[in-house]
Parts: sequence; structure tokens; C-alpha cells
Amino acid sequence: MDYTSLLVAAMSLLGTLAGTFGGILVSNKLMLYRVEQLEQKVAAHNKIVERTFQLEGQMTGLRHEVQNLKAAI
Repeated sequence: MDYTSLLVAAMSLLGTLAGTFGGILVSNKLMLYRVEQLEQKVAAHNKIVERTFQLEGQMTGLRHEVQNLKAAI
């Protein structure tokens, strides 16, 4: 039995496993980073939507006040 070929095969296996798991870890970290960035963008968007909703409510109240002032004049 040739131990050199077994050693080469074992080293190839270890290299392949290390490369595969290394790629999976890097890919996972990148995906988590992108999801985190997306969550931050969604949070910023939700704040804008909430502020817009509040401003629309204030505008409605102001329109009623203007109408009441016009009616009083």
C-alpha cells in the first residue's frame, strides 16, 4: 500500500473541507451584514412614513381651523 497517495488524498480532503466551510462562513457573514443594512433602511423608511402620517393629521387639523376662521370672517 502506498502511504504517499493516502497522504495526498487526506490533504486534498482537508483542503477541500477547509475551503468549503470557509466559503460558507464568509457567505453567511456577508448575508448577515446585508440583512442588517436592509433592516436599518427599513427602520429609516418606517420613521419617514410615521412622520408623514403625523404631518397629514396636523394638516387636516389646520385645514379645519382655516375653514372655521373663514366662516367666522
